[in-house]
Amino acid sequence: MPLDAVCLRAVLSELNTRIAGARIEKVYQPDREEIVLQLRGGQGACRLLFSASPSAPRIHLIEQNRENPATPPMFCMLLRKHIQGAKIVSLTQPSLERMAVLELDTNDEMGVPVKRYLIAELMGKYSNLILKGEDDRIIDSIRRIDGDISGKRQILPGLFYRMPPAQEHKVDPLTVSGAGIAAAVSQAEGEMVLDKWLLSSFCGLSPLLCRELAYRATGETGKPVSILSAEDRTKLCEVFEDFLSYVREDKARPYLLVKAEDKTVFDFTCLPITQYGSLMRLDTKPDFSSLLAAFYEKKGQTERMHRKAGDMLRTVTAARDRLVRKLAAQRQELTKTHDREKYKRKGELISANFYQLEKGMRTAKVIDYYDPECPEIEISLDVRLTPQQNAQKYFKLYNKAKTAEQMLTEQIEQGTQELDYLESVLASIDEAENEADLAQLREELTQTGVLSHKQQRNMRRQKPARSAPYEYRTTDGFSVWAGKNNLQNDLLSMKTAFKSDIWFHTQKIHGSHVILITDGKQPTDEAMTQAAMIAAYHSKARTSSLVPVDYTEVRNLKKPSGAKPGFVIYHVYQTAFVTPDEALIESLRVKD
Repeated sequence: MPLDAVCLRAVLSELNTRIAGARIEKVYQPDREEIVLQLRGGQGACRLLFSASPSAPRIHLIEQNRENPATPPMFCMLLRKHIQGAKIVSLTQPSLERMAVLELDTNDEMGVPVKRYLIAELMGKYSNLILKGEDDRIIDSIRRIDGDISGKRQILPGLFYRMPPAQEHKVDPLTVSGAGIAAAVSQAEGEMVLDKWLLSSFCGLSPLLCRELAYRATGETGKPVSILSAEDRTKLCEVFEDFLSYVREDKARPYLLVKAEDKTVFDFTCLPITQYGSLMRLDTKPDFSSLLAAFYEKKGQTERMHRKAGDMLRTVTAARDRLVRKLAAQRQELTKTHDREKYKRKGELISANFYQLEKGMRTAKVIDYYDPECPEIEISLDVRLTPQQNAQKYFKLYNKAKTAEQMLTEQIEQGTQELDYLESVLASIDEAENEADLAQLREELTQTGVLSHKQQRNMRRQKPARSAPYEYRTTDGFSVWAGKNNLQNDLLSMKTAFKSDIWFHTQKIHGSHVILITDGKQPTDEAMTQAAMIAAYHSKARTSSLVPVDYTEVRNLKKPSGAKPGFVIYHVYQTAFVTPDEALIESLRVKD
């Protein structure tokens, strides 16, 4: 769900108590649509994230540092000039809008005290971050909007800031009573269902909240307003009054909706959701920043890495798609070679009937002695060839198909291995956490010939720090390492690990090589189980249950000569079936 105005109200109320009175120590722009303010004071040091991403606009506190570009973007430099060192006065929401206004006290270039306002408009594809002065003139924005983009509202330096246009025919729900909504719904016409009517009538409400209000009032989410009974309208009045008091009295709490079946995150909200019954589980988070981080951060990290790896991702995807088409054509051609025995059969039948055939004949009528009933059949002949040459022609077709089968089988096997490798690279891109991980992937693709050296130079302007594998510590003290890409997988499995260490990998599923460091000790069942869960988590089966994970001692691994990075073979192994628990695995991770 997008961050609606009701949930944003609760977020800002919580943030205001935490950051009011703090000072901005540093300003960072880790991504083109994100600003991070490092704050100190108030209730201690913290980092405040503003995101104007169209798919995930939000504002909340974050714990970990973001990777920043070597050269700060222009908007970041401008913010450093105007608000670095400023004191936060308040963080407010204009009416019930998807907006946040950060009021700041600072000094201008001459040392004169001035006001600055950082406005976050969190409105989907129209999201923006705008800095304005106390005279309401725009200083700059993270996304400039000129007349070519919008004829109604421009956002450019020097223009006066104007509020986004109000949504037509929508009213603020905080200004309406329960009786008022009951009266309005009784006058509604048409077949519009109740949740859609609520969404189209009131601003600040998300589809999830509207469905919940409709469900609590009528017992279903899709009941048409035209057939609501007097009892339904009375119940709607009560439900809406309860909802308004819930919002006005700041009773909102952070809830994360998790699917009961596979434990994947589905949505978030600020009030208990009942419409899904036992299909969803409500997880309560300690605060709204934790809630928004749990919902957005993992997905946002993947999107950021995909943007940074855009050229590489397109190259690998194109190579993968070409290979898929090539393999499909080869398999189709291989299927045709399975019918080659008919050529040999025709050649032998022609050879057996040389005495009655001569050059210039178009067909040969012969007895098919391969068939138990010995029927008479016709075999096509080339009029330009002698009977002996026609027989040799069929034998050549047979031998060609036989050779093609052998060659195609080898090519398909090689192509399948290449396809598996490219799929593993795409999985590694999803696992990448920073520019160093992407740089090592580019190095790997250059070594394997997927990227040319020229592409490598164009994609990487500077050499970042070397990427390190994931490091975990089991609850009973064993170290576990997991590779982020195939080069790291090779390094961990074939060079770093001792022969007595335990190697884990999902069975026939792309994933990381995971090494359980034994240090000469016998690993506990708990350590083995947690290492297997880590292997399942760092694979394409991370959201599945009962994932098969093979494990064996490192001494049993072999790498064939000339094999692709990350490819090993093993014959002595055992298999465990585990279900990865993301919360547990994240708690085991050793933070940088």
